Amino acid sequence: MRYLLAQGIPGESILMLTPQRSLQEPYLDLLHSPERSAGGEATPATIGGLARRACDLFWGLAAEAVGFARPDQPPVFLTLETAQYYMARLVRPLLDEGYFESVTIDRNRLYSQIIDNLNKAAVIGFPHTEIGARLDSAYFGDPAQRRVYADAQDCANRFRQYCLERNLLDFSLQLEVFANVLWKQDIVRNYLFRAYRHLIYDNVEEDGPRAHDILREWLPAFDSALLIYDEGAGFRYFLGADTQTGWALRELCDEHVVLNESFVMSVDVAELSEGLVNAILPDTNEKWKAESGSGSALSIIQSHFYPELLDAVVNEIHRLLAESLRPSDIVILAPYLPDALRFSIAHRLETKNIPWRSHRPSRSLRDESASRALITLAALAHPQWGIHPPKFDAAYALMQSIDRLDLVRAQLLTEIVYRQRDLRLSPFDQIKPEVQERITFTLGNRYTTLRDWILAYHEDDPLPLDHFLRKLFGEVLSQPGFGYHRDFDSVRVAASLVESVKKFRMAMEAAMDLGGLGREYIQMLNDGVIAASYLEGWGSEDKDAVLVAPAHTFLMMNRPVTVQFWLDIGSGGWYERLSQPLTHPHVLSREWEPGRVWTDADEVQAGKESLARLVSGLLHRCRERVFICLSELGESGFEQRGELLRAFQKVLTSQGDA
Repeated sequence: MRYLLAQGIPGESILMLTPQRSLQEPYLDLLHSPERSAGGEATPATIGGLARRACDLFWGLAAEAVGFARPDQPPVFLTLETAQYYMARLVRPLLDEGYFESVTIDRNRLYSQIIDNLNKAAVIGFPHTEIGARLDSAYFGDPAQRRVYADAQDCANRFRQYCLERNLLDFSLQLEVFANVLWKQDIVRNYLFRAYRHLIYDNVEEDGPRAHDILREWLPAFDSALLIYDEGAGFRYFLGADTQTGWALRELCDEHVVLNESFVMSVDVAELSEGLVNAILPDTNEKWKAESGSGSALSIIQSHFYPELLDAVVNEIHRLLAESLRPSDIVILAPYLPDALRFSIAHRLETKNIPWRSHRPSRSLRDESASRALITLAALAHPQWGIHPPKFDAAYALMQSIDRLDLVRAQLLTEIVYRQRDLRLSPFDQIKPEVQERITFTLGNRYTTLRDWILAYHEDDPLPLDHFLRKLFGEVLSQPGFGYHRDFDSVRVAASLVESVKKFRMAMEAAMDLGGLGREYIQMLNDGVIAASYLEGWGSEDKDAVLVAPAHTFLMMNRPVTVQFWLDIGSGGWYERLSQPLTHPHVLSREWEPGRVWTDADEVQAGKESLARLVSGLLHRCRERVFICLSELGESGFEQRGELLRAFQKVLTSQGDA
């Protein structure tokens, strides 16, 4: 990118393509840096982004060909969240009729898996009407599951028809319109061919086969193209990534450059990576034997009880920071990051004054305390919505919003000032003096500031919910003395919430009155919709803090650290596939032979390959050392003996033999 711009090539003629937007950060850093000269802007995009732009620009061409009921009206583009909202409206009545009777998962997961099926059909390139048949043909087991696949297919068909009737385009429909209709039109191809003369396509292996098909036809039209492929990756396979179709694109390239030396891993970490991968997936051609130096990259933290383990981990981090490391050089990883574990780690880090942040991208905004507090305050400021938050939610909102207000005093304050029936907040100065002293006048003044702001807002015309949240955040909650002033994790969640509300409003304002949008959004949030991906959580700038994240999330952030802590290495969560009764990432792929049955042997092999890929990816993003953290009794209180633990035992045994 730097070379192209230095040669005087217009920035607007450069297309920078990645499978997801968060992978573009290094390029955007260059494009936004002072070193580049003035001129047009290069286009950072994903195949989904290109599809959306094409659908918007050539809507008149696509609408009639695809069969939209209102070709004279503009399209409405859906996010993952708004797609779940419409899916819920369709599926909720069907659940009462007996659909998915044998499925015991949260409704929001059910809606998201149906959408995931549609997305996979579009990404892989088969008709969405074949989803149920493909899943059914690979299944061997309880006949009741076949009914589930039929129900999922029916819901997918209904949703697609609903979208066509109302000009709604979710990701799957955008990609299908682009690939099946627009890409085949000369006017669209000529437009794209003229607009973009140079291509940089990074992380080719993480994209889907439909994207690779389009690029296979497009590549000859570029003046220059650079394709970057990571041989050890393919982490987004559960989202449809296809390493084989990506690798096949090398046939179209005039020059192949292979980079074998890591700019990140030390020699010891590289040897540890090789040993672990061979322990998980033994190489029949050559038995690996650890070199004597590889042990210096591995340290073990062990305890009997899980809380003791977390204490030891945080103490070790404190020691490392005291020596030379920065907080951003350290990451704490686990297969999953439930609320209890996140709170336990965060509390210990805060006690030692260690800055931290976390990122859980698929987590519903409803489950984040920072967003739940904002939604509670929004309900208090809009009594016309008829939403009456319970006292505990009000207390939690006050605790989150007012700095240094603990839960005990927040509950005491709420019991006195909050009237749930009429959403009224009483003034602090009417509280008994002895209780005022217990709460403290400093915190009371901050509560008064928040209350006065809400009362003043009542006097004006109501704002759209996203505008209200921006105003509340900017004028009160981000100020000194309030909870979001220095809590950057809460700021990230608040930014994601505002963007989510904004996109919901843009997708829905044509279908309902402005006054009901806020109430409808909160209802959607309470249904637990899976959050869309927001760039605020993926960015790394100005965040010198210890990262606490699920292992796969850290992989997709795609940036290195010096030291990694792996929690729960005895857990099966490192390699076991999540229960997804309505979908299957391996069966719904281009490599899977139609009609072949998915067996337990396939499941075991897929788990081992996934674990090897995960371990290799993590260690390729580690400069110096990995701490494996093991307690005799795991987080749930049971002894754990998972595949990852056995792999480490093999490596340590090999080192002992060496």
